[in-house]
Amino acid sequence: MNLKDIIFSLFKYKSPEKHNFVLLEDDESDKSSNSSQSIKNDTNIPETKNIFPALSVNLEYVKTKYNSMINSDIIIREFTLNARGKQYSAFILYIDGMINTDIMNKFILEPLMLKNRSNMFDGEQNRIISEAVTNNITVRKVKKFDLSEYILGCLMPQNSVEQYSEFEKIFNDINSGNCALFIDTLTIAFDIDVKGFKQRSVERPQNEIVINGAHEAFVENIRTNTSLLRRNVHNENLIIENISIGKITKTPSALCYVQNIANSGLVDEVRYRLNNIEVDSLLSTGQLEQLIIDSNIMDIPQVLSTERPDKASGYLLDGRIIVLVNGTPYALIAPAIFTDFLASPDDKNMKSSFANFVKSIRILAAFFTLLLPGIYVAVSNFHSEVLPTDLLFSILASRENVPFPVIFEILILEISFELIREAGLRVPSPIGTTISIVGALVLGQAAVSAGIVSPVLVIVVAMTGISSFAIPDFSFSFHLRLYRFIFMFLGYCCGFLGISLGLFAYISILCDMKSFGVPYMANISPWSKIKGDSYFLPPIWKREYRAQYLDTKKDKKQEKIAMKWKFPFLSEKEEEIKR
Repeated sequence: MNLKDIIFSLFKYKSPEKHNFVLLEDDESDKSSNSSQSIKNDTNIPETKNIFPALSVNLEYVKTKYNSMINSDIIIREFTLNARGKQYSAFILYIDGMINTDIMNKFILEPLMLKNRSNMFDGEQNRIISEAVTNNITVRKVKKFDLSEYILGCLMPQNSVEQYSEFEKIFNDINSGNCALFIDTLTIAFDIDVKGFKQRSVERPQNEIVINGAHEAFVENIRTNTSLLRRNVHNENLIIENISIGKITKTPSALCYVQNIANSGLVDEVRYRLNNIEVDSLLSTGQLEQLIIDSNIMDIPQVLSTERPDKASGYLLDGRIIVLVNGTPYALIAPAIFTDFLASPDDKNMKSSFANFVKSIRILAAFFTLLLPGIYVAVSNFHSEVLPTDLLFSILASRENVPFPVIFEILILEISFELIREAGLRVPSPIGTTISIVGALVLGQAAVSAGIVSPVLVIVVAMTGISSFAIPDFSFSFHLRLYRFIFMFLGYCCGFLGISLGLFAYISILCDMKSFGVPYMANISPWSKIKGDSYFLPPIWKREYRAQYLDTKKDKKQEKIAMKWKFPFLSEKEEEIKR
């Protein structure tokens, strides 16, 4: 063995032999494992999609599928029901903790087990025959007794009951909180809605706080969220389609749109993408967003996310599509363009002059978040002549004792600021605010006193951080925060030339992107003269049209003269024309 092999052997990991890792089990563990698998191995139940006519076979099949021997929350309640003098074996299947037990006992088990209405059909037939004899009418055929109709019509007071002949549909609803009733001789099962699991009530929004607007937010239950939308949009054209996503989780989702406004092609495209997602699990709108966007280049957000029902309803009425996912208190809005991420729910509730002023501030905040650190680095290294002489001398004097180049200096502060921000988010909320304020003050003052950074740079980084907080959408703010590091390095390497080239490439990519077929920079490039396409809001009485880039079925959303009370003579003329 040469020296090379000896040295290599010192650093080479020698894995243990495979036979050293043999799991030893005693007889009791073998018995328990065998008993847990006894249903699968000992019963010869064929794999099928349809419900069997024999109740015993259905019972064994259900026990096998749900592993009822080891699944502690799977409840199978066997009983006997009377129908027209005959007794039928039956069982109910549900998941403990997901149903309302009061509804189950009072409106399902009690009518099926305690109420004897066996003579109802016989009495109805006798009445028909007696009336026929009295009126001298020949009775050709008396309605045949149907057990399923009898149960639905006489023994099932619950309002939401479906009949399915396939196990898969039954199992999907059971996993969502329904119960299933299986009866001997029937090849269908009754799917009964008895959901009753605990859920969070509607509360105030936590992240999208407004001054003048509704104070209610989406919750984790999808039906509560759809009801919040319907409470805002009182129209029969609001369509809510149910879609299941995920091979294992089969997460209930909802596709929401206003039928007589939204573009049919856009609706079909969103539906197609949702129906063609092949994943095992889907647990949040954040995961769904990454699976349906057009492009993952540069991680630019292309779908809006909101926790506010009023904001989602407003976008619905503009012709957008809303996607809800069960278990997530957020709604996805598609398509979304660049300026949508700089808009706040408060904008449409304020006067146009106030809203446009705030919108201008947000544009400036986005510019500072993305470019301010890079511009400072470029000016310090290459373009000091653009500064007034007194300011230049002040900056040079403040950096006289700083031992690091400006790029390392700004990286230290930026990373420290991001650490403080992340720490403030992860710790409990009462402590988070304290950490953010005290940490920034203490670290900033200590860094300046120690001569690690200059006071001017602390101002630049603080201004950048405050600007990022002024952007309403968190994902877009995070995107700008991430890409400002690229512009910092471009400014350090090439000055204003590097920043200009980087900004040109960035805007070119934005102009080339699409969100569900809609240009990402739709109301900027290509430019449109339609007032509904403008980022800045006109007065509310002049918002006549919906955005042209959405190509909605109804372009006009209000009359040219919205305040007819101000011009009563115009209303009289319109009535005369109609007559």
